Amino acid sequence: MGAGGEQPPAPPATTCYRHPDRPTRISCVRCGRPICPECMHPASVGFQCPEEIADARRTVRQPKRTTGLQIAGRRWGTVTVTLVALNVAVAVATAVSAISVGNSPLRTFSSPLQSALLTAPVLVDDGQWWRVVTSAFTHASLVHLALNMLALLLFGSELERMMGKARYLTVYLVAALGGAAALQLFGAYLGGVVGASGAIYGLLGAFGVVLVRQKQDLRGLLTLLAINLVISFLPGVSLLGHLGGLVTGAATAAILLWARRRTALAVGGTAVLVAVLLVLVFGGLR
Repeated sequence: MGAGGEQPPAPPATTCYRHPDRPTRISCVRCGRPICPECMHPASVGFQCPEEIADARRTVRQPKRTTGLQIAGRRWGTVTVTLVALNVAVAVATAVSAISVGNSPLRTFSSPLQSALLTAPVLVDDGQWWRVVTSAFTHASLVHLALNMLALLLFGSELERMMGKARYLTVYLVAALGGAAALQLFGAYLGGVVGASGAIYGLLGAFGVVLVRQKQDLRGLLTLLAINLVISFLPGVSLLGHLGGLVTGAATAAILLWARRRTALAVGGTAVLVAVLLVLVFGGLR
């Protein structure tokens, strides 16, 4: 044996499995089938045949298409984006209704549809219970809608992250019911009210409960609440709806966070609160 050693014998020549007329000494590193230069696909080590390449492509997951709504959901929270979308959808419908009666939607959403969705104690007492729900997604004007949706995005998205989707949605809906209860008990009997403000004030109340539980500074939130409560005294603004939503939102958050690891207790406590509010709204106690 020489200094350099003997070379191993070359593998016997065979023909490409796809082209029988082409001799080759190269095989696919995965399946071992002989392949000619035309069928060779470079791999990290050696070459692969076309079938192995196609099989690998089939098993690779294709990236999912992401819609603008999904991106917004990740940024602002799925529940928050859905609530905003519902409010905007109702606003578009009321704007179209306003146009149909000659009103400019840039100035007011006053229309037959808005009249059918608003809440008023006299109408609820008359059996039109759905107004308690629909009024919370209806707005008086484009400015009213924009201010409420901005607040919902800013505070709602943060609260959704802190509390989780289910608890956050529960606070929003119960606070809306709390605002309706305050209006039903103490509001003008013939007066009509629209807006998501009661629910949004409920989010502010819940945010305060979360900050207390986390032992964080409340001064910024209290200042914001003070400013907004002063604004609530302006003509055309529902102070009762705001206060009702604020108190109810804080109470709901307190129940849910206090019983955070006791699901049955959290559900039971919230159910009792909702039952009390339903009695106040529909019990004819006025």
